[in-house]
Order: sequence, then structure tokens, then C-alpha cells
Amino acid sequence: MSFSSKVKSEVCRYDDYSKSETIAVLSAIMKASGTLALEGNRKISFKIITENPAIARLVFKLLKKSFDIHTEIMVKKSNSLKKNNVYVISITEEMGVRELLKNVGVMKNEDGIITLNYDIPKEIVKDDESKRMYIRGAFLGGGSVSNPEKMYHLEFVTHNEDYASNLKELINSYGLNSKVIQRKNSYVVYIKEGEQVVDLLNIIGAHTSLLELENIRILKEMRNNINRLVNCETANLSKTVNASVRQIESIKLIEKQIGLSRLPENLREIATLRVNYPDESLKELGKMLEPPVGKSGVNHRLRKIEKIAEELKKEGR
Repeated sequence: MSFSSKVKSEVCRYDDYSKSETIAVLSAIMKASGTLALEGNRKISFKIITENPAIARLVFKLLKKSFDIHTEIMVKKSNSLKKNNVYVISITEEMGVRELLKNVGVMKNEDGIITLNYDIPKEIVKDDESKRMYIRGAFLGGGSVSNPEKMYHLEFVTHNEDYASNLKELINSYGLNSKVIQRKNSYVVYIKEGEQVVDLLNIIGAHTSLLELENIRILKEMRNNINRLVNCETANLSKTVNASVRQIESIKLIEKQIGLSRLPENLREIATLRVNYPDESLKELGKMLEPPVGKSGVNHRLRKIEKIAEELKKEGR
């Protein structure tokens, strides 16, 4: 099961909604995954389509409990390559579909023409709990979240630009920074930062999935910190080795052309130590001197040696 399916299944396990919460959840689910159909004799029907059986069961229960609508869940095979089951809930004229669509703010009647309402009615999201339930319904109807092991990405797919903008504003009222992009014929509201994905999961009540994502975030952060430390140590070691090789080459050049005995005693001492201990750090070399010399002092002497070697190179040209 994908991480996205886990989140939806977890959220669907809760079904103890008040009437106002039910309206908010159903309104968002129906706008995201519903289809309005005109039939003969000016009748209409509405279908809610999902590939998640938990969502289908939740919608079935909420319709029965809050609206006394006794519908059925039909199962058919998807046309996609995966051939998953598709669950269809049909609500007909006889079941009271017009009243339901009006109550959940999905339908509007303009000059006798019935159309879907892509606004988010303020009376449906009138308080904090109903706002959270609406966002939960939008996620169940058209949302998905990526496997956090790979990336942090949560999105809501909608089919209307104005609705996407309204949903974005509702989500961002919780201090989030969701954005809208167009993807073919859809408008996608998305969040990419790990911390904000966690906040969104908290809003919709997916607390178990939230903890799983947080654990993954902590492990990834630890791995990244370890990798940074290892890379830093490797870079420092490489820098030390390269400096040592360069210094030893300078010492050997001086020894070959004029002899180390021509160097001042302090430079001769550090040159001998560097050749004998090529892998030691400047700090360790300084401790071997009598009296001991600090890292900066050792570095200063070795720089003098390299400068002498550079001048000998120029004279030999």
C-alpha cells in the first residue's frame, strides 16, 4: 500500500461526524471526484467515483446517517493499465439528489440552468473544525502525498481554476504556503516542504501517518548530517595530504639544490619532521618541536620553505 493510500485509509477510519462536519467533508469529496449527469424527464443524478474502498464506505455511511440516503456501491474495473477496482456511488432523483447537492453546496441554479458550484461556500466552512473537515474531504477526493522516503510533496488535483484558488486560500489560512500550477487540463494545489506536509496531515487528522513521516524526516536529517560530516572530514584530509605532498616536494628540491644545512635551524627542524612524518597534521608536528610550536607557527615556517623552493625554481630556469 502506498503512503498516500495509508493516509486516506487512516482518515477514513474516523466516521463520527456532526451534521456540519459531514456537509463539509461530502462537499469537498463530491467536488473533487463527482460527476453531475442529466437524465430523461429533466431528472439529474450524481456519481461519486473513487479507487479507494475506504472512501466509498465512508461516503456510503455519511449519506445514510446524515441524509437518510440509502445508495449502493457499484464496483467495476478501471480503464487504466493497472486495472484497479473503481467504486461508484450513484445518487438519483428519487433518493433526493437535488436537496443533497444544495445542502452540500455542490449545485447552483442560475436562470433555470443547473451547474456545479466551484465556490467554497462560507456557510460550509464557517469555523475551524468545518474548515479542517473540508480540507480532509478535498484530500480524500482528489489528494495524494508522495512517499516521504523519496520526496516531500502533497497535492490536490482539481478541474477548475477558481476552485483551485479558493482551496489554496483555505489551506493557506493555516499559515501554509500552498501554490497552484496547471497540469494539462487540471489545476493542482501543492505543498513541497516536509514541515508543511506534516502540518497539513495534522490539519486533516492523519496523526499516525504524520508520526511515520516525522520519523522518516529525522532519519533522513541524521543521514544528511552524517554525510556532511564525512564529506567535511574527507575534504580536510584531502587538503592536508595535498599540502603535505607539496611541502615535501619543496623540501626535496631545496635539499637537492643547496642542501638543508643552508636553511635556518627553525626551518631545518620542521623540514626534517615533515619528511619523516608526512601524514601528521601541522598541530601534531608543532608538538614534536622543542619547545612546542602552535599550528600557525608551523604553517608559517613551511610557507617560508615553499617560498624558498619557488625562488630556487625561478633561478634554475
